[in-house]
Amino acid sequence: MIRQYAQYMGIAIVLIGVVGLVLGNQSLLGLLNIDIVEDVIHLVTGGVMAYVGFRGSMGAIRAVVGGLGVLYLLVFLLGLVVPDVFGLIPHGYSFLDAAIHLVLGIAGVALAWLAGRSDERPAAMAA
Repeated sequence: MIRQYAQYMGIAIVLIGVVGLVLGNQSLLGLLNIDIVEDVIHLVTGGVMAYVGFRGSMGAIRAVVGGLGVLYLLVFLLGLVVPDVFGLIPHGYSFLDAAIHLVLGIAGVALAWLAGRSDERPAAMAA
């Protein structure tokens, strides 16, 4: 399950970065703010997530998905306190931006934790 999450979410995050670069610094449908710095970050993080989803070991997938989950939670909190992220995101975060980062953060951390729990079960129980 975590492998598919890494594959699909990685591809989706890369596509968000590509669409953002094509649209430039503007709002997507008036709901999501798009800024160049954020687009580049999406390309990198989505690319890493997709790569480990398709090519990585279970340990690498858990580390990347969990690590990016923590990063998304930190971005969520930072966006609440400093919406323009110290000038890196000129348009600031919208409610939808914050909600997406929160959901991705919780999902990433939860899936990494659950995948680790299933790895710890004895082989007889895993079958």
